[in-house]
Amino acid sequence: MTGVLVAAGPHGPAVDVPAELHLRAPLPGLPGHDEYVLTALDESGVLFSLRSEPDDAGAVRLFVVAPGPFFPDYVPAISAEVRASIGARMGDAVPLVVVHPADGGSAPTANLLAPLVVDLASGNAVQTVLDGDWPLRAPLG
Repeated sequence: MTGVLVAAGPHGPAVDVPAELHLRAPLPGLPGHDEYVLTALDESGVLFSLRSEPDDAGAVRLFVVAPGPFFPDYVPAISAEVRASIGARMGDAVPLVVVHPADGGSAPTANLLAPLVVDLASGNAVQTVLDGDWPLRAPLG
């Protein structure tokens, strides 16, 4: 499967991310979902669908965004331990943030505290909780 282009935002060019992501640990509340397909939902490389359809569990679809276009100052420090867990070298991993849909007239939000970190070479990924005071529900808009 080919990769998808993910916008880096104002700090750099778009990067090619593998379309097949292999989570090293399941996302909270989603046991059995460790293989996902990343699909671009727009031509600008900002909004993506992340879908998992294992044989022994129901299908799951999440929405993720490239954080740079929405949060230009969001440059999370990814620890060496997290990079090692997915086999990524320094500079070879990118964050994607999970989007919570809008509810009751409010704007959709992004989880900046716990991004998915993806190795550009292998597609290995892990969700990590960052150090610092990042919002769990940062408004997109």
